[in-house]
Amino acid sequence: MTFSEVEPQRPQVPPLGEQSALAPRRINAGFVDNGHILVVDDQQEICDLIREYLIEEGFRVSIANDSAGLSNEIARSKIDLVILDLKLGSEDGLQLARELRVSRPEIGILILTGRGETVDRIIGLEMGADDYLPKPCHLRELLARVRSVLRRATSRSAEKSGTRRVARFDGWALDLASRQLLSPSSEAVRLTTGEFELLAALVNHANQVLSRDRLLDLSRHREAGPFDRTIDVQVGRLRCKLKDDPKNPTIIKTVRGGGYMFIPSVEFE
Repeated sequence: MTFSEVEPQRPQVPPLGEQSALAPRRINAGFVDNGHILVVDDQQEICDLIREYLIEEGFRVSIANDSAGLSNEIARSKIDLVILDLKLGSEDGLQLARELRVSRPEIGILILTGRGETVDRIIGLEMGADDYLPKPCHLRELLARVRSVLRRATSRSAEKSGTRRVARFDGWALDLASRQLLSPSSEAVRLTTGEFELLAALVNHANQVLSRDRLLDLSRHREAGPFDRTIDVQVGRLRCKLKDDPKNPTIIKTVRGGGYMFIPSVEFE
């Protein structure tokens, strides 16, 4: 539904990225805390719309309009997820995503963009974003993506309270509780949330052909959209970090017409 289709007497959740004449929404006055979200967008109307909606859904929400505001908010608050618009005036949102991933790998990153080119989304994922959503988009879809990224990030605490498992393969060690990957030389290899979730899905289904749709469901808890290359981008990044030659892979094999297969034998501790 577009904003122009919203009836004044019957406020509904509108798509994001279009002009709004929607009446103010009632804010949830309860004490539910589903996480702290930082919205980074140079359009204040968009920021206010997202903040109002997410607050009603039980989130704490802060706003920044540029890179300086982003840095200030992260320095003074514990942020669980950043919703980052790739187009921030003269600033490069892709570069901000890259810097954020390097400096704060524990923070989830969901990129928003009004750009139509698929390459922007692919580059965003390569820069370390966990997911993307093109504008205009429906706020309920934004909420679903936010919950999906946070579910993957916050599952760490639940895993730590359970049985600690380490997956070992070809000299590598993936700690499923601490989400740490150690190389054969015992060096820590930094993984984004999306990279870890995908690698965990692969090692837990070793020697099985997994379609892109299945991997997307296992690692991101959502269905693939048309021309969705999320898994291909993540596999490419994992191969690079695992030093797996993409032309002749020995760890993550491409199965033509099928998807991907994790080749090494995996031992769990």
